[in-house]
Amino acid sequence: MLAGCQQEDPKGADTAASGEQRIRVAMLQPPRSGLNPLTDDAFKLSRWSTAETLVRLNDDGDPQPFLATEWEQLDPRTWRFEIREGVTFHDGSHLTAEQVVKALSAATKASPKPRILDGVSMTIEAEDDHAVIVRTAEADPLVPNRLSSPQLAILAASAYGEDGRVNPIEAGTGPFVLKEINGTQSARLDRYEGYWGEKAELAGIDADYVPDGTARGAALRTGTADVVEAVPVSQVALIDPELVHEVPMPRTNTLYLNTETGPFQNPGLRAAARQAIDRDAIVRTVYEGRADVAKGLLGPALPWADELRSPIEGRTPAADPEGAKITLATFTDRAELPEVAVLLEQQLTTAGFTVQQEVRQYAHIEADMLSGEFDAFILSRATMLDSGDPVAYLYSDFACEGSFNIAQLCDPDIDAALKRAADLPQGPERRQAIIDAEATILATDAAVPMLHERVIQGESPHVVAAERDPRERRLVTEHTRLAGESDE
Repeated sequence: MLAGCQQEDPKGADTAASGEQRIRVAMLQPPRSGLNPLTDDAFKLSRWSTAETLVRLNDDGDPQPFLATEWEQLDPRTWRFEIREGVTFHDGSHLTAEQVVKALSAATKASPKPRILDGVSMTIEAEDDHAVIVRTAEADPLVPNRLSSPQLAILAASAYGEDGRVNPIEAGTGPFVLKEINGTQSARLDRYEGYWGEKAELAGIDADYVPDGTARGAALRTGTADVVEAVPVSQVALIDPELVHEVPMPRTNTLYLNTETGPFQNPGLRAAARQAIDRDAIVRTVYEGRADVAKGLLGPALPWADELRSPIEGRTPAADPEGAKITLATFTDRAELPEVAVLLEQQLTTAGFTVQQEVRQYAHIEADMLSGEFDAFILSRATMLDSGDPVAYLYSDFACEGSFNIAQLCDPDIDAALKRAADLPQGPERRQAIIDAEATILATDAAVPMLHERVIQGESPHVVAAERDPRERRLVTEHTRLAGESDE
């Protein structure tokens, strides 16, 4: 695989000039399930624009028409989706309501179910040839957002086997048809001439899986890949700056403080810890400036978050730590976190705390983290799940019944704010309610957001209109192309 990554390809400008351009993509991870769309492999199918969903999200995370042209909520638990006409699957069959029912029903019956359906009971039936009815056991204003998840892509009936396996070859509706799956080595896609939207500019996509970061950096430097996922920070200094593009991620590096036991039961000591943290120093040293200093739990991957914020009110004044002993923990699986822990130990010690570190692999520390064994814990946390909405993350981490409540926090005001946000439909009012809930959480100082991470995407100077998507759902689209001489 790596040898193939280094091999020079005579294609490029000549191919671009011919109008039969193929783009070479170096992907971060090989598929884990043979590109089964009901797993995380679905995000590759989405990034290659071969599998499509009923709904897609705009930059604000609001649902937009895709294979469904419109929808309406008939009652709190029932939705009707109108199916786009004139769409064909890559195997030549036609998109119908029955095909949608088959695809979504396969997802609800999968084991394990797609993450987006965790805790959700959903049934789908055809109303007629061009509309489906989606019912949930509980009221759920996020149904359109859920249907935007790549794991709920609509594939042809031929894709679904009796054994529960799903084969995505020649089964999608997107501008590129998946032609070959070469195990964990590569995949090949060609332009789909019968696409319902604008025909793809590229003739196809050649995707190689290159899990080694050094090899991905080399592929970009040598021109053996046109687009490269997740270029490591360590490689950036070796690459022409014009070839690297930083994309904000919906991921926040946060210090969680234990509110149930130990010194940080005292909100004054939590405030002292917050004031001790020098976020700029962490970004400048550990992340080499390739991260964003946090202003809240939600970062620039949600462009509306910062503009809706107001100053946090109701915080307890900082108290003198007077040598209070605290255990600061994190894990080794993300290389930056132990370095962050070293810097935080210095900063907290300077503020008057006595700090002891505990660092293990994530698999060996998660149980203790969730049971409140540590006074403080550093975590890199995804702030949007597959729905593109942060309420699920906020509830999981900060509600009394939250399943990922590292801070052991239970505050009725927070629960009330989260419930209000969860009950609102997508739109400006829900977004403001989310920021209000964030402010209620931050006022407790149970969590101190430090920085928002970025991913670095590499692109050849010939690449035009590759997507730089914080949600990692889009990469090569029908508009992506390689520039010819007339573009230079």
